[in-house]
Amino acid sequence: MDELLTDLTATRSAKDYAGRKGFDENFLDQRVPLPGLPGVETVLLPYANFSVLMRTDKRLAAVTGVDIDGSKLMDLDRAGIPWKLDPRLPLDQQTGERVYARNDIDRGHLVRRSSAVWGDTVAEAELANEDTFHYTNAAPQAAKFNQGLELWLGIEDYLQEHAAQYRSRIVVFTGPVFSVHDPVYRGADIPLRFFKVAVFIHEGELAATGYVVDQTPQLAEMPEVPRPGAVEDVPPLGPFRTFQAPIRDIAELTGLDLDQLVAVDRMPIAATIGAAPVGSTWRKLSDVEDLDLDFDLED
Repeated sequence: MDELLTDLTATRSAKDYAGRKGFDENFLDQRVPLPGLPGVETVLLPYANFSVLMRTDKRLAAVTGVDIDGSKLMDLDRAGIPWKLDPRLPLDQQTGERVYARNDIDRGHLVRRSSAVWGDTVAEAELANEDTFHYTNAAPQAAKFNQGLELWLGIEDYLQEHAAQYRSRIVVFTGPVFSVHDPVYRGADIPLRFFKVAVFIHEGELAATGYVVDQTPQLAEMPEVPRPGAVEDVPPLGPFRTFQAPIRDIAELTGLDLDQLVAVDRMPIAATIGAAPVGSTWRKLSDVEDLDLDFDLED
């Protein structure tokens, strides 16, 4: 249980979240539900413009889903917004400040703040702005990973800027890729990889693309299993690598139900046909211009 709680967290109650509609599965005018995780206990938490599906065993999200309306995006300040726990979930089922205090571990937003900040009114956008600062919407990431990950953030920037320019709509699913190799720190798993799946309409049809980012350190720096007695040491997380990956691989790695999106994956079809091993067809990206969306976003 986390000892470091703010007064704001302590005074909130589940009633404060009444009316949160969360992720809209009909946002694209075609039903695209938030992926489920069969066989694993989860709790769905709706917020303003997004939802978080929590894995209670990991105390972190299994997946987040955000609706991005490019015609209603607003540029709001983040200053002064505190991180907070969600009173709808028991404290021992979410990862709070204890994991992030006095170290180089960042609270890495899963749903990006700027992606969720939109609405018909400023008040609606402000509510979404504040909602993104829940620990349920965060995952532990090395500071140099979170703050310096220009390409990973650039993928969503690219899609978000397109939505704003063409006043279109996009859905983004994001989450950790849990593995037996993830180090444990202060009782919480530190995911070494994360995924992102962007969903949109192209020429009247549903389309999607998938990405994986890896903050695994050099093999020499990380033992396969965390050393006994060393769980309080900050994990030596290494340089990030960003890949475009078949959505079928993301489904296999995470256990999430992504069948609908596997069927409309825009990654070149030759790379996804057959039973190629997971990871064998991933394309390492070095620049946003390397994105292979298999279509022109400006069409």
